[in-house]
Amino acid sequence: ETSAPPRGSCCLFVAVMLSLCLLPSWCSYSIAQLPTGSGVIMLETSRSNTLQHLAPTPSYLRRSGVIVALTEQEERVSKAMELTPAEALAESARSRGLALQLDDGTRKSHSMAENTAFVTGFFKGISTRPAFAQLVASLYFVYEAMESAFDKATDPSVKALDYPELRRVPALEDDMAYYFGVDWQSTVRPTAATKEYCDRIRSIAVDEPPLLVAHMYTRYLGDLFGGQMMGGMARSSLKLDDALGTRFYEFDEIPRAKPFIEQWYARLNDLELDAGAKQRIVDEANLVFAFNIKLFDELQGGKRAVLRTMWGLAKGAVVSRVGKIFRRS
Repeated sequence: ETSAPPRGSCCLFVAVMLSLCLLPSWCSYSIAQLPTGSGVIMLETSRSNTLQHLAPTPSYLRRSGVIVALTEQEERVSKAMELTPAEALAESARSRGLALQLDDGTRKSHSMAENTAFVTGFFKGISTRPAFAQLVASLYFVYEAMESAFDKATDPSVKALDYPELRRVPALEDDMAYYFGVDWQSTVRPTAATKEYCDRIRSIAVDEPPLLVAHMYTRYLGDLFGGQMMGGMARSSLKLDDALGTRFYEFDEIPRAKPFIEQWYARLNDLELDAGAKQRIVDEANLVFAFNIKLFDELQGGKRAVLRTMWGLAKGAVVSRVGKIFRRS
């Protein structure tokens, strides 16, 4: 089951999304033929339906490989974060009400062009362990501010959408201990962009609590869509210890994301909010996306680090895919 994320997410936001990995998912290329001894790999592109003969030499991989593999990875993550048009979701809660208004109202933020900074930022985040640790720290402070606000909230809209299964602070505390040691609470402080983000959360929690719904929508759902892929990419790129350092991306109490998210959207549509309040939530969701871009902008690592990370992931995907083909033959 697949669905487009409402992002995220992040994020990430990703989402990420976003439960995709290895060559067939990251790239629109599939290996059609591996002629023995010919020194040629034939790749079929889904766009042109033509075969391109690519000599698998180191010089080629350094040059065209960046075009074929690296940009395809970035595009795939962006596509995974795009929103499915409402007309394709006729039976879904996303096709009506505030769910539809949020999806449509944040569509520009979801678009491929607008996602470039987010996606590049994520790859920068997983380019080095210190950069990823900084990203984890920023997310910890953001989620601590969010979930503290939810704990104190009396607003019915916030309480209706505050599912315990979505809470991220306990998982982030595990990740913080992994990257910064057991004394992390006394040594790690929020960055400037993180502080600005957290200050916004605390401000609206007092002045206009229903706007917290936008933060739930943008962060939680984006993380839920993108967690599997983003966590897997981080583990692969950074060679992390098994089951450590990416607990944030694991939703143990949500075995199937799609029905859970559908339920969340349905409850979102049931909120008793007037038209003005709904539009302010949409505006806040776009602001949250901008805050997350700022978090990535602060991360260590330049263009070379990003390309090196993307290349390493692409090469690993190709090797894995080729190995599977030979094991079948």
